[in-house]
Formats: sequence, C-alpha cells, structure tokens
Amino acid sequence: MNSILRLENVSKTYGKGDTLVTALHPTSLTVNEGEFIGIVGPSGSGKSTLLSTCGALLAPSTGEIWLRDKNITSFSQKQLTEIRLEHIGFVFQFANLVPFLTVEEQLKYILKLQNKSGAEYTKEIHDLLKHFGLLERKNHYPNQLSGGERQRVAIARACVHHPDLILADEPTASLDSKRGQEVIQLLSHKVKEEKKACMMITHDEKMLALCDKVYTLRDGTLV
Repeated sequence: MNSILRLENVSKTYGKGDTLVTALHPTSLTVNEGEFIGIVGPSGSGKSTLLSTCGALLAPSTGEIWLRDKNITSFSQKQLTEIRLEHIGFVFQFANLVPFLTVEEQLKYILKLQNKSGAEYTKEIHDLLKHFGLLERKNHYPNQLSGGERQRVAIARACVHHPDLILADEPTASLDSKRGQEVIQLLSHKVKEEKKACMMITHDEKMLALCDKVYTLRDGTLV
C-alpha cells in the first residue's frame, strides 16, 4: 500500500530555555492511500499543531515530513505554498466561504489559484457538486445556504483540485449529528474513490465509526 503522508519523529516546540513549551512530542505516523484517519484528544493536547504541521503551515522543530515521495521538511516557503495549493485540501470547523462568490465560483477560485481556467473544468465541478448534493445550489451565495450546505461546499472546495491529502479540523462541529454524519460519509467516499487520504480532528465520537484508524493525542503525545 502506498503512503501519502509520513511523519518521522516530528516534534514542535515553542520558545527556549525556561520558556520552552513542547506542543508535539516526537511523532511517527504513516497515512496510506484510501485511509480516513481520526484524531481525538482534549483541548490543548496538540491536535491543531499536528494538523498544521502535516499541512505545511507550521515547520517542525525536529524530524521529517514526507508527502508521497517528497521530503518537504526543508522546502522554502514558496515551495510549501505550491505544495499546499496542489497537494493538500483544508476543511475547517467553519466553512469560511467567500461571501461574494457563488457555490460554483468558490470552487473555480481554487483552480484559479493554480492558474487553471475554471471554465475548462465546469463539467468536473458540476460532477463534484452533484456528488455532494449541491448542483442545484451552484448559483447560490453563502448567505442563501444552510449550515450543512455551506460545510459541504467547503469540503467540495477542498476536493476540487484532487489533493493527495485532506486535513479536516472539526468539520462537523457546527452541524447536528445527522447532518455531520452525512457530510463525513460523502468526504470518506470521495477519499476512497480517488485513493487519497484524510486526517480529521473531531470531538464527536459518532464520527469515529467512519474512520479506518483512530489516534489519541494527550499532552502532545500520539497514542
């Protein structure tokens, strides 16, 4: 089985000397194609630090981060920006949609950041919106959508450029249980269909049944 993400003794510290704080102790982890990984743990345990490090938003203090066959640990900021644009999709607790863009335009904007013409990908975008039950909403603005619909748009936006890795930080926190499960099932199906990978932080135990593996973070240590 091919790995998409590999952490080798990755840690993250802040400060130095007497003010040194370890947010993430040395951590090794492999996420393979088609895997949907759940990360749980109390607030302040290092979950967001782990996700930000995996997403090339934070540089590790020690260790190596591999994405597919690339060691991205010492990449420049420009290279990391390209990695995030091309290979990583982010889903956050709140949808964070652009208020003046329609549903379809939200997805086209991501492609524009990659210097791709959204017009050339219209059919593909429509197919993706159909997968997430949003095709009839393609011309609607965020304030015309329900909370569940906005979050589905956010997930579709994270998938539109076919990233190798999707990182989701409490993506169902603002949704009721039924709607949350529907959203995660759609995301999980997309990950497995395209042989990608996903890491999801969640406090909702009901979502863990949809994960292939579940890890717990306690005081910066993955167990």
